[in-house]
Amino acid sequence: MNISPHTIGFDIDCVVADTMSAFIDLARKEYDVTIKPEQITSFQVEKCLDIPPRIIQDIFSRLLEEPLESGLQPMDHAVSVLTALSIEAPLTFITARPTKKPIDRWLHTILGESVYSKINLIATGEHDGKLPYIKNAGLHSFIDDRVPTCLELAENGFQPIVFSQPWNRGKHDLPSVENWLSIQDLFLNHGTKAQ
Repeated sequence: MNISPHTIGFDIDCVVADTMSAFIDLARKEYDVTIKPEQITSFQVEKCLDIPPRIIQDIFSRLLEEPLESGLQPMDHAVSVLTALSIEAPLTFITARPTKKPIDRWLHTILGESVYSKINLIATGEHDGKLPYIKNAGLHSFIDDRVPTCLELAENGFQPIVFSQPWNRGKHDLPSVENWLSIQDLFLNHGTKAQ
C-alpha cells in the first residue's frame, strides 16, 4: 500500500495520542485501580472493565478537558513521523472529541510551532459521522482505531487503515498498522522519512 501524504488524515485518541496509557495511569494514580492494556477489549471500556462508571467518566472528562495537565503523551514515534509528513503536506486530524480547544493546545505543545502551523484540526463531537468531514477535507485515506468508522469509510470508497489496539484486533479484515514506524512505511515511495 502506497499512500500520498496529501490524501491521508488521522484520528487523535489512541492513534496520535496514547490515550489508553494515560487512562491506565490516571486510574492507578488517582483511584488506586490497576488495569492492564489487554483488559481493554472493547472500545466502550465500561463494557470490559469492572470499574464504577463514575470513575471511568471522571478519567475521560479529564483527558478531554485537560489533556496536557492529565499527562497525555503522544504515541511512540508519532511526533517524528508527523514532522516528516508535514514537510510534504498539511496534516489533517479529525477527532470525535466534543471541544477543539484543549486538544488543539495539546497538539501545539507536542508538535511545536513549525509543524502546528501546518495542521487542520476538526472536532466532530461524535464517534459516528466522520465520513463527511473526511470527504470535505479532500482525503482518501484515514487512520483510526475504531472499527465501525473504518468499515463505514471502506463501504464508501475510502481507504481506512486500522491502528491496532486490544479492542480492535481480530474484529476486521481491513489493512492495519501496529505503530507509527509502520505508518511511516506507507509513505516510503514519497521520500518521507522521520529523523
